[in-house]
Amino acid sequence: MRLVIERSELLRALTHVTSVVERRTTIPILSNVLLRASGSRLEFKATDLEREVTEHVPAEITVPGAVTVPAHMLHDIVRKLPDGAEVEMQRDPERERLTLLSGRAQFALQTLPAEDFPDLAAGEMSHEFTVAAQDLKKLLDKTRFAISTEETRYYLNGVYLHPASGKDGPTLRAVATDGHRLAQVEIPCPAGAEGMPGVIIPRKTVHELHRLLEDSDAEVRVGVSTTKVRFEIGPVTITSKLIDGTFPDYVRVIPRNNDKVLKVSNSQFTSAVDRVSTIASERGRAVKLNLADDKMILSVNNPEGGSATEELGVSYSAAPLEIGFNARYLLDIAAQLESDNAVFKLADPGSPTLVTDNDDDSALYVLMPMRV
Repeated sequence: MRLVIERSELLRALTHVTSVVERRTTIPILSNVLLRASGSRLEFKATDLEREVTEHVPAEITVPGAVTVPAHMLHDIVRKLPDGAEVEMQRDPERERLTLLSGRAQFALQTLPAEDFPDLAAGEMSHEFTVAAQDLKKLLDKTRFAISTEETRYYLNGVYLHPASGKDGPTLRAVATDGHRLAQVEIPCPAGAEGMPGVIIPRKTVHELHRLLEDSDAEVRVGVSTTKVRFEIGPVTITSKLIDGTFPDYVRVIPRNNDKVLKVSNSQFTSAVDRVSTIASERGRAVKLNLADDKMILSVNNPEGGSATEELGVSYSAAPLEIGFNARYLLDIAAQLESDNAVFKLADPGSPTLVTDNDDDSALYVLMPMRV
């Protein structure tokens, strides 16, 4: 194998694919990235056996071939090369080395055979559809904070993506919950997604996909089967196994009859919660909301650290109510709201509260109260 490639193209592709490579693994070849040169492009592939990322970039190839080399080491070398540099790669099959030449720098990397590299074959996808990158990013952005990290409830360790019925017709809905809070967001159902199986996309895949979508405004091609999901974002493809479990019937926990309506400026509320929670204990993190006649008093009482209160003007005309929440959970939900008009629909101190954005009815959040 012999080729010449631009340093910027090489670095971009390596940054995308090496993010799935575990730094510590008991299987040596999983520390490597597969490089396959053919035609006029160089293909990259990396995997941790649960997810696989591939990408291709243009290159001047004089001798085609394939090899695997340590992923993070190659990424670090390329990252430290000067901007605008050209990199020449040449494989020495006799010494099982890949030589990199750039300017006066030369590196020789240990290789492993390309044929030993695992392939996470996606297989047949029962449903395929196209979605705008910004729409997919919205679905992940507004739900991933609520993914559970509790390994025993593995079926909550991801985002549940499925077709649903919204107020204005069929939707593609994403839901995540950790038992304390729930996030639900939907977009109009893309053509081809109707009837697809509901799938639980693992937490690591969600974060990886979100990172790839950060700097993309392309259309994303999505393929779904009962065991795998595939996302094609321009030259990058990420394929992932799904969580093999049943997502709970989340609709039952979304309150429908909460009749106490609180409207508050989201920015003022966020700042006030942030200020008073400075006093809260790291373990409790509880903040109490005392509501009555267009007034909210936020208070925190920490026997070891002191106490704090702050008053806010709000829109509230229902019966007086005292209710406590985890401050971090409140801030997480407030951070997802698009407008400055947060709407809380409450029932009583022991029942879940519904939080919505006054200007965006495509998303809703449910938050369990705390005893304070």
